[in-house]
Amino acid sequence: MSKKLLKKERNPSILILDFGSQYSELIARRIREADVYSLVVSNFTSIKDIQDINPKGIILSGGPNSVYEDNAPKCDSKIFDLGIPVLGICYGMQLMVKELGGEVTPAIKKAEYGRAPINIDCESDLLSNVLDKSIMWMSHGDSIKKLPEGFVQISHTENTLHAAISNKEKRLFGVQFHPEVIHSVFGMTVIKNFVYSISNCKADWTTETFLEETIPRIKQQVGDKKVLLALSGGVDSSTLAFLLNRAIGKQLTCMFIDQGFMRKGEPEFLMEFFDKKFHIKVEYINARERFINKLNGITDPEEKRKIIGREFIRVFEEESNRLGPFQYLAQGTLYPDVIESAGTNLDPKTGERIAVKIKSHHNVGGLPKDLQFKLVEPLRKLFKDEVRKVGGVLGLPDEIIKRHPFPGPGLAIRILGEVSNEKLNCLRDADWIVRDEIKKSGLYNDIWQAFAVLLPVKTVGVMGDKRTYAWPIVLRCVSSEDGMTADWSRIPYETLERISNRIVNEVEQVNRVVFDITSKPPGTIEWE
Repeated sequence: MSKKLLKKERNPSILILDFGSQYSELIARRIREADVYSLVVSNFTSIKDIQDINPKGIILSGGPNSVYEDNAPKCDSKIFDLGIPVLGICYGMQLMVKELGGEVTPAIKKAEYGRAPINIDCESDLLSNVLDKSIMWMSHGDSIKKLPEGFVQISHTENTLHAAISNKEKRLFGVQFHPEVIHSVFGMTVIKNFVYSISNCKADWTTETFLEETIPRIKQQVGDKKVLLALSGGVDSSTLAFLLNRAIGKQLTCMFIDQGFMRKGEPEFLMEFFDKKFHIKVEYINARERFINKLNGITDPEEKRKIIGREFIRVFEEESNRLGPFQYLAQGTLYPDVIESAGTNLDPKTGERIAVKIKSHHNVGGLPKDLQFKLVEPLRKLFKDEVRKVGGVLGLPDEIIKRHPFPGPGLAIRILGEVSNEKLNCLRDADWIVRDEIKKSGLYNDIWQAFAVLLPVKTVGVMGDKRTYAWPIVLRCVSSEDGMTADWSRIPYETLERISNRIVNEVEQVNRVVFDITSKPPGTIEWE
């Protein structure tokens, strides 16, 4: 982390050291919901870098390891002597205890997972306004056997003696539960106590302050040079287009590559919306035949994704050379993309991320090595919900801001097996009916995603007293807060009936509709 970067950008008030937890990103989100700027960094971040950042508080995340394992991830133990408040969560608490002379062992009674009421043993700044016997979310197989000198136990559960600990003098705290997950009833109270009362942070991370800081930074970075943006019509690229248009105006050119896998009517809508309504320059590139030909005979979902990604880069390079020259490329990279693609928990010897990489590709990972552009990524420190807020302040209408997430490869990965124009047309019509009926029912904004999937098999049906042999459509509707976990949406039967009837009657070559009621995990939101 360079000093140059630190001087240019706002330093986080709360620094989160990542030990490979699946919840590290969620901790950052929760803190930002309290209007305080937080950032996730590697557990290998040096003391010097931490001092340069000068956070008001530090959080040690959870993680999948046990602190007594030979290669268990650690941080510099000097972190506890900086005079900065530290909160250890789960593994982070156990690491703190071990490093300061305490003892951690496998759970004495049994591992503890899921909801557990905590019993508050004494007053503390950390658990202020947390009700006794309130439910918190546990997920651990180890427990603290002996506290370091100066620490006291401030809460326990039936199975865990040290559910929360405190060293008030040194402002070091730990919780065995996960306050960041929604299942922890007073979890947000615990986080706010640490952020406000203990770390003395101010609630100054707002959409307005982000824009006040970002727009001048964009102008300074770009100067009088030209910027190219690949516009998809999603929330991220649309918000970025509006932001750059506000900052640099006519220096911005957007390129919309129509690969043929968009939803029904979307290419026409996007060109009308950006180019004609808001007068943001958009170059339309029709590459439908080129993409569909590349997928001929391809059935493996991962191969489809890679082919689409490679071809997109090739088209983008060709067209940018034709339209250019451009000195800067703008990307709608978000903070979760940065975390998952580059990783935060890196081994300094191998450079490899310790936590499992979940996604196979992102904006930040799909660029060619010989890229001639300089990057402009003003959204790279934001989460999706923050981007929506920025878009709203910039004037994006709800039809863009509240759009359901849509995968980069589009409908190509919602058609299982080989992709063809016939299947694409079929799925577009079915998908449009799904979204149309969900909107008419007033459910659109309550659902994370609602879409159709086409299966590469044919089923027997009877239509008009005749035997049919046609494709089935899968209806997928899920509710989620951030896409990390999801549950299937309880759609009213009347709405399901209308969707099924319309698809079977209005979409050729479909004679059956089924409803996917699988949560994530064990399933994923998309089928491919």
